Amino acid sequence: MAETDGAVAVMGAGAWGTALAKVLAEAGAEAVLWARDPRLADEINTTRCNSRYLPGVPLPAGVRATGDPAEALTGATTVLLGVPAQALRDNVQRWTPLLAPDVTMVSLAKGIELGTLMRMSQVITSVTGVAAEQVAVLSGPNLANEIAHRQMAATVIACSDSARAVALQRMLATGYFRPYTNTDVTGTEIGGACKNVIALACGMSAGAGMGENTAAAIITRGLAEITRLGVALGAKAETLAGLAGVGDLVATCTSPQSRNRSFGERLGRGTGIDEARAQTGTLVEGVMSCESVLALAASYDVEMPLTDAVYRVCHQGLSVDDAMALLLGRRTKPE
Repeated sequence: MAETDGAVAVMGAGAWGTALAKVLAEAGAEAVLWARDPRLADEINTTRCNSRYLPGVPLPAGVRATGDPAEALTGATTVLLGVPAQALRDNVQRWTPLLAPDVTMVSLAKGIELGTLMRMSQVITSVTGVAAEQVAVLSGPNLANEIAHRQMAATVIACSDSARAVALQRMLATGYFRPYTNTDVTGTEIGGACKNVIALACGMSAGAGMGENTAAAIITRGLAEITRLGVALGAKAETLAGLAGVGDLVATCTSPQSRNRSFGERLGRGTGIDEARAQTGTLVEGVMSCESVLALAASYDVEMPLTDAVYRVCHQGLSVDDAMALLLGRRTKPE
């Protein structure tokens, strides 16, 4: 394999992409951060700050922004893909001619593609034609704002090429950000895709006035259905018991910084889906992921009642109260 030494491109200047560019620079790499809006790239280069997505966080000199994907990707041996899950295919199609032959591509998106039901690593390999061992996935309990402020966090870098994963681990390790490696790409991706849906359910229950017992039950039963799906797809159950599974689930379900939890809270307080979208102002991955995750589960005959309830609220107009009644009314059974 090619080493990950050399230029690093981070494609996407949202909060997470910007935070990881900062991590890379503070770990000693030179990171080129691509922003869809050239004005944002100019702001980052001029003020050393991304006021739109990470206000008040100074960015080191090792982060250079550009609005030109060719400038970001030319010569890059490592590419971090920080665009939303449902936009990944279109973006990667445009960028493929610019990629180096033995590039290492790292997916930061958490979702299942609508229609194809592909995981993000599958989208990348199918579009670019790169080998599966060139694609890694980074996932874990990683709230961007906390990491940008150097609060201690851990993550998982999953890749079928363990040497490539270790090279990425060295590239991203700092005193406050600790990457672990894993070869279970499927489990790492399923944990990341499904946790957003369960976080919506946790937010809905909180918005409806439910307490910590309810939240604990949702997180625990959510983990059970995520694990069922992951194992059906060939993932390891222990991956979903680790940082990329239960770790990410707990952070996303409990933090007020979580967009998915906050969106669910609005729905639980009776706000309509369109109004909640307008209030949020940013993409909420779980709203789209619940549809593709549920379809993927159905194709493997895996039961996911919490995901089904979230889907009905977000896409079929079911009220949160009625969704909770349906869940409570399910037949009793052994755990």
